Amino acid sequence: MLKFDIEKKSGLARAGIIHTPHGDIKTPAFVGAATRATVKALTMKEMRELGSQAILANTYHLLLAPGTDLIKEAGGLAEFSSWHGPTFTDSGGFQIFSLPDVKITENGAKFKSHINGDKFEMTPESSMQAQWAIGADIHMAFDQLAKSENKKDMEDAMHRTHRWLDRCVEEHHRLLLKNKRCEVIRDNGSEIASEARNDGPERSGPSNACSEQYLYAVVQGGTFNDLRAESARYSASKDVDGFGIGGVFVADGMPEMLQTVNSILPEEKPRHLLGMGQEPIDLFIGAENGCDTFDCVAPTRMARNGSLYTLDGRINIKNAKYKNDFTPLMPECDCECCKNYNRAYLHHLFKTDEITAKVLASIHNERFVVSVVNKIRESILNNTFEEYKKEFLDRYYK
Repeated sequence: MLKFDIEKKSGLARAGIIHTPHGDIKTPAFVGAATRATVKALTMKEMRELGSQAILANTYHLLLAPGTDLIKEAGGLAEFSSWHGPTFTDSGGFQIFSLPDVKITENGAKFKSHINGDKFEMTPESSMQAQWAIGADIHMAFDQLAKSENKKDMEDAMHRTHRWLDRCVEEHHRLLLKNKRCEVIRDNGSEIASEARNDGPERSGPSNACSEQYLYAVVQGGTFNDLRAESARYSASKDVDGFGIGGVFVADGMPEMLQTVNSILPEEKPRHLLGMGQEPIDLFIGAENGCDTFDCVAPTRMARNGSLYTLDGRINIKNAKYKNDFTPLMPECDCECCKNYNRAYLHHLFKTDEITAKVLASIHNERFVVSVVNKIRESILNNTFEEYKKEFLDRYYK
């Protein structure tokens, strides 16, 4: 099982450490959304420097390009992308079921590439095989996203997600056992991995052939808390290493939903809130209701459009009022953008459509969110969470 140590608890909120083969994640933590094995506009070196502890890649996108076999040949996601910290992969279910022409059967989902129209089929088994080929530390089970918010549709999708979870667990354990059929020989301080049998997944490149990979179940049920509770109980009964909480969220109902789910899920396993983090309040709600990690593409997506976080709320740096504003974007921020450039310069870069605008803005937004979650962790450890939450939200949302 994935090792997870809880350092401090406050109600459902907790600060802990997830121990992965590529390093520790101090939680709560914001995970960089490296959808195509890259966080848009940022290098992995920049991600490390701004304090990101882990990245999450998307199986659907990597399956289409460059292909999971190529990533496997390169030695896995960490070697391929030059990110040498902890890694997650999403199954790609959300993206697949958002496509207009997807055909869903009990076996899986048939869809066409949005790039060139090539036909694909994703099943629970092939999702596990693809994620093992990508080689991330933590995988998400293949789940179905309901096509509507109708309760019957939500329930049907949830039950299929549960049936697919059983198949994901079986396939994950099959691959895990094959990968375990190796022995590590230490010879004069050097480590050599050799396969005892040749039917395990081939692992070329510099990766350790015996590295562990872990599986999270995904809790579904949409906006219906009775379904969420049912899904949490089912997921908790399975032999998995942690849990993703996915699907449709309604901001007003998120605290109650997370309280329902995380009161059922086993305390000793980590929980990841999928796709949440556009609004800072989501991070506080997630953490105080028992979530340990978060990912979201929104901070860098908004940055590329000139929408930037500050402690006094989000601003659009392209607005005319910033043309002659020579103050730092956010004086309290220690990122490269805020330490070296002013608002007038950023305004100029965006108005002239310079690539540097997107880079600097992305550095700032990603650093802002990472820093907020890091401070949430500190406040849990210091018993000051409620004070920090009130201070931050009062200022940010006025």
